[in-house]
Amino acid sequence: MTITGRTAARIAAAFTALAALAGCDPQRIDRLEEGVATEADVRAQFGEPENIWDSPAGRVLEYNRQPAGRKNYMITIGPDGRMSALRQVLTLENFARVQPGMPMEDLRKLLGKPAHVARYALRQETEWEWRWMQPPNTPMVFTAVLNDHQSVVRSGSSQNRSVEAP
Repeated sequence: MTITGRTAARIAAAFTALAALAGCDPQRIDRLEEGVATEADVRAQFGEPENIWDSPAGRVLEYNRQPAGRKNYMITIGPDGRMSALRQVLTLENFARVQPGMPMEDLRKLLGKPAHVARYALRQETEWEWRWMQPPNTPMVFTAVLNDHQSVVRSGSSQNRSVEAP
């Protein structure tokens, strides 16, 4: 297969756009201050959430950056209508909270939407995968295996050796 100059330019432009998009989250986050920013401010910076969860602390807005990104954000809007927390949830601490028997819904609320879901009918299991970055810059994949009762059987991380964009 031969890549023409035009095709190479398109590929370069796509990678540049992806890199620019990855750099947008820190700018958006810097514009939001806990206790000050409102839900309208959050939506203006991040757009429509992937999902909205009710929690004792308020409403949690899920902003998924999978599969191209390596972060998922949960932004809590307190009862007063102001942002009370902005968390990047793909962390070692949260992965350690994933235990056998954890219901699928709790897993989703903890880590957000996975980058990839694969069903293995013969094993009666489904794998959920999230791409994340182990500091300082090692690309990783966290995998949770669910049974047909929609609860976690096992989980773990491994180095992501694929060549996709960070």
